[in-house]
Amino acid sequence: MSEGAVAGESDAADFRMQVVAESIRLFAEQGYESTTVDAVAAAAGVSRRTLFRQFRSKEDFIFADHEQLLVLVAEQLADAEESSADPWWSVCVAAEQVFAHFAAHRDLAVGRYQVVSQVPALRDRELVTTYRYQRLFEDSLRRRLPAVPRVRQVAYAAAVTGTHNHLLRQMVRGDQAATADALRAELQWIHSTMVDRVRPDSPSGTAVTVVTHGADLSADDVADIVRDRLTWHAVP
Repeated sequence: MSEGAVAGESDAADFRMQVVAESIRLFAEQGYESTTVDAVAAAAGVSRRTLFRQFRSKEDFIFADHEQLLVLVAEQLADAEESSADPWWSVCVAAEQVFAHFAAHRDLAVGRYQVVSQVPALRDRELVTTYRYQRLFEDSLRRRLPAVPRVRQVAYAAAVTGTHNHLLRQMVRGDQAATADALRAELQWIHSTMVDRVRPDSPSGTAVTVVTHGADLSADDVADIVRDRLTWHAVP
């Protein structure tokens, strides 16, 4: 592929995914330290100069798709803010978007996991990248829910991020149960469990449930209604 093709025929996302794929392959075959920038450039079909116009360092190659994902997540959260979607659930939807990307490119995710696990510098970079997603979640909640204590926003964002990362690790390790559906179920649990507890008007985590019922109902019938009210949560 020529450099002109990079600028014309191939869009930025495709180019980044190509760099990710080729760098993972070379790092796995030759080792991270032994693989030169020139080798990655040649495999991607561009010059060293073109590669460094897009990336600042060799570490950037293997995480190139994350940069695009971070932009997409920020845009999705901004769109949710404009549409007045549930701020809490919007964070979960963003996490689902990230998981969907890696599920769609599972081979690359597996290869990156194998390479990163062997290189301390890449493991450190991965931790920083993970926190950048969490920070986007926190910032969105802070903008949209200024009355909610900061610590509760952080706790929610951390729970969503940690759940996503756990299932992503399980997925790349071959766990067939680590699916998008499994992630959604866990995110729904986080949403239904935590949201009432982090509202500014419920600092102690208590809530009041009002139940109306017919006068002819027994105590057991009323108890069943109360139980239903306490366990049912509407999640998009």
